[in-house]
Amino acid sequence: MPIKLKVFLCFLLCQSAFIIAQEKFTLSGKISDQASNETLIGVNIIFPEVQTGTVTNEYGFYSITLTEGTYTFQISYLGYNSILDTITVTKNRTLNFQMIESTESLQEIIITENVEKLNIRKPQMSVNSLSINTIKQMPVVLGEVDVIKSITLLPGVTNAGEGSSGFNVRGGAADQNLILLDEATIFNSSHLFGLFSVFNPDAIKDLKLYKGGIPAKYGGRVSSVLDIYQKEGNSNKFHLSGDLGIVSSRLLAEGPITKGRGSFLLGGRSSYAHLFLPLFDIDSKAYFYDLNTKLSYNINKNNNIYLSGYFGRDVFNISDSFENTYGNTVLNFRWNHLYSDKLFSNLSVIYSDYYYGLALNFVEFDWTSGIRNFNLKYDLKHYISTTFKLDYGFNSLYLTFNPGEITPTSDSSGINPYNLIKKYAFENAIYVDAEHQLNTKFAMSYGLRLSTFHRLGQTELNLYDNDQAVRFNEDFQIYETSEPIGTINYNRSDVIESFVNLEPRLALAYQLNDNASIKASYNRMSQYLHLLSNTSSPTPLDVWAPSGKYIKPQLLDQMALGYFRTFTDNKYSLEVETFYKDIKNRIDYIDGANLIANDAIEQVILNGKARAYGLEFLFRKNEGKLTGWIAYTLSKSEQKTPGRTRVETGINNSEWYDTPYDKTHDLSLTANYELNKKWSLSSTFIYQTGQPTTFPNGQYSYNGITIPNYEARNSSRLPSYHRLDIAANYTPKSNTNKHWKGEWVFGLYNIYGRKNAASISFSENRNTGVNEANRLALFGIIPSISYNFKF
Repeated sequence: MPIKLKVFLCFLLCQSAFIIAQEKFTLSGKISDQASNETLIGVNIIFPEVQTGTVTNEYGFYSITLTEGTYTFQISYLGYNSILDTITVTKNRTLNFQMIESTESLQEIIITENVEKLNIRKPQMSVNSLSINTIKQMPVVLGEVDVIKSITLLPGVTNAGEGSSGFNVRGGAADQNLILLDEATIFNSSHLFGLFSVFNPDAIKDLKLYKGGIPAKYGGRVSSVLDIYQKEGNSNKFHLSGDLGIVSSRLLAEGPITKGRGSFLLGGRSSYAHLFLPLFDIDSKAYFYDLNTKLSYNINKNNNIYLSGYFGRDVFNISDSFENTYGNTVLNFRWNHLYSDKLFSNLSVIYSDYYYGLALNFVEFDWTSGIRNFNLKYDLKHYISTTFKLDYGFNSLYLTFNPGEITPTSDSSGINPYNLIKKYAFENAIYVDAEHQLNTKFAMSYGLRLSTFHRLGQTELNLYDNDQAVRFNEDFQIYETSEPIGTINYNRSDVIESFVNLEPRLALAYQLNDNASIKASYNRMSQYLHLLSNTSSPTPLDVWAPSGKYIKPQLLDQMALGYFRTFTDNKYSLEVETFYKDIKNRIDYIDGANLIANDAIEQVILNGKARAYGLEFLFRKNEGKLTGWIAYTLSKSEQKTPGRTRVETGINNSEWYDTPYDKTHDLSLTANYELNKKWSLSSTFIYQTGQPTTFPNGQYSYNGITIPNYEARNSSRLPSYHRLDIAANYTPKSNTNKHWKGEWVFGLYNIYGRKNAASISFSENRNTGVNEANRLALFGIIPSISYNFKF
């Protein structure tokens, strides 16, 4: 054998022996708050010497595999003192850490390495997080902290204006947002028709908004995912916290069931401004109340169980002749199981219900509607190696739709009982998602979701000629409802229509240097549920409808490209993203569509398409006495419903037209300034292009009746929206011998009294006979004061 070949083989054997000798071991465990034992989500665990690390999942669990050796590691989390230590890895180990919340009396450990490097490297993009402390510092209307209004200060997120419910993401409709509370779907996120959100800030632990690059474990909506987790409760000590405000108050209790192992959380809110209305001879009521609860128990080191729930109701009453009640109910049982130090699982059984009730006492009948689902889901996270992680699982939903039910309330009522036809559906999905660090510069995540939707049988389904429930009248050039040519009856177990969709996901990140990276993502998503609403923002009366024979599921393709950079050791950060969204089968309505109590809703619906594109800019100042951000979005959101044949005009002559949520310019500035140990100041400024709307452009008379003629859809706009809010937080000097902690919050909403238009209506002036435009503005300057406490 040649000498060179012998040397080469010897070298290979030595290398193989060296590689074998470099055994790998796994470190895993949970990270929690030292005071409450509450697990922490998204904690960074970084090993700078080998340029690797990981983060805790939704239940505070982490896992990382390293070769044998001694390492310095750092654990960091916003609002907590960082941990810096050294560990020798010679075997698999379970290491649990407890972090201490930052206080004035503790010296913060200075870390020379940038703890945000991992986020720069991760392929995840188009995701925004806000801490609850940040949300609580923001000025708010009527003194009530609001999660939904806070996220509208982020780029790409808007709403329909003051007093409007829901929110819009990247030019999408409010029903295209998946809102989750402890994994349970929330179908209506507002109280008092949009003045407040349903989320109690004291009960919230973590909040993430996914606008793009959405992981494969999420599905069912095509615009965004708002994922919110409730606190687990303090398993070490009993605590009580709350807020006393002008129009509402909240109270939250938490404490141990079994010290160190089990905890409970119980929180409630209620508004009470209606109690003062009788003083002004107003015989009406408008108030809300809700309840958050959670039980957590650690069975052993490998098993944890959770039972969480939410119940909320709004009540609107006018002189005992009209009463409107609506709200959400959710219940979720979860079981965390650790199969090994590399495989974590979560099983959830979820019930979610949205109820709408209307009692019309003056005509003696009640109206109810709603949507209900049961969801079984199982998610697993597999930490295969330091550079490769897998998420996979499934979920199955059974949905019941109640579009409306009329019940007479007395024997003398002239109304007969009537039920709109209930609808049923079965939605399933399986998914797999991989996160892969290819090298020190390049990372990617890729996944696939397979979703199916089965529209189940109902008592009666209309049949139409050529399966067209909407017909085009060529003489008048308008769309009209088609007359059914018959009906067909189904059993509940029958399948009327089925849909199957593959939803690939891909995200890439390339690290330019230690402080900058570029990222790109692609999403395909399917949405099988549709909110029937022809208003600019959802109302409680709006009903959900499933895809089926005449309504097709919405299909989204979204692409995004971004540049991310940190400056001056992460004191500043910059995010710039551009996106393009294309949506097929976006429902549109014919002119004069009646959506209320319509048992043949397919007769007023056409399938169109939508698109949105834009540029988002977010610049943050993360440290110092002055913190905050500037967010700006330049975007376009359009819809198009072409004719089905050459003779049909389609909607708006088959041309693209602005959606109601198109906001060309959206600018927000958020600032917090720590004046001293007692006082801190905060301010927000918002500017948005006016909302698209449709105005009359003429009128004609017929038999003495004046009839307006309207321009093309959404070809006009309301005036631009802008306002400035300020707040001051005063924290009295605490007595170390007392457990009570208090804080006063003073606020001014819309400080310069801008009369932002919620709508503009047109009417004839009786004195002059001239048509006039009348602006409706909901709010002027609103002062507020509230007191937060904890003991």
